[in-house]
Amino acid sequence: MTQIKSLFATRLYHAKLSAHGAPIDPSELENSCLVIADDDEAGQDWCEQNGFPGYTSYASLSDLPWRFPIFKDLVTVLDAHVAGFAEDLAFDLGDTTLQLEDIWINILPEGGIHTGHIHPHSVISGTTYVAMPDGASAIKFEDPRLAMMMAAPTRVKDARDELRTFYYAKPEVGDVLLWESWLRHEVPMNMAEEERISVSFNYSWG
Repeated sequence: MTQIKSLFATRLYHAKLSAHGAPIDPSELENSCLVIADDDEAGQDWCEQNGFPGYTSYASLSDLPWRFPIFKDLVTVLDAHVAGFAEDLAFDLGDTTLQLEDIWINILPEGGIHTGHIHPHSVISGTTYVAMPDGASAIKFEDPRLAMMMAAPTRVKDARDELRTFYYAKPEVGDVLLWESWLRHEVPMNMAEEERISVSFNYSWG
């Protein structure tokens, strides 16, 4: 009897923030992101010097949960999501847990992109979505085997998700996506006239 198995799975977690913990007010979170971006001169300077479209707090602020209570509440909720994902991944963490390493704001204007990258030195990375206007770009994930496919033919258009070379996730406001940090991903060009706002984060172990 013929058997075909799927090996070495790449898992993508997609849920509502509200699935764990107290609800996070999306309007309050959006306003907090905008206020921080407006006040963060160091972050603005970094974005300008590095040609980063829009704004990110990644290189300038490491204490968002201390600055705004809503970010502290957000981390509490994220901790529960990450713990559930780690269980799904069958991680053997012993008597420890994965811990928040970084959390930062991303504000992408019309025409802005975030090129392909991974998150070295972390275990789980993710994003929660604060503002996703019509036309805002999805997040694009790349098959980690891409560089080894060499002469392989392309996939048919209706290939199952797990067989695609690229997968586009289209989250909504209040959603959270989690993936293992080695998974390469990018944000294609934002075609919306309004800003695409998200909060990204990394969790590490040990």
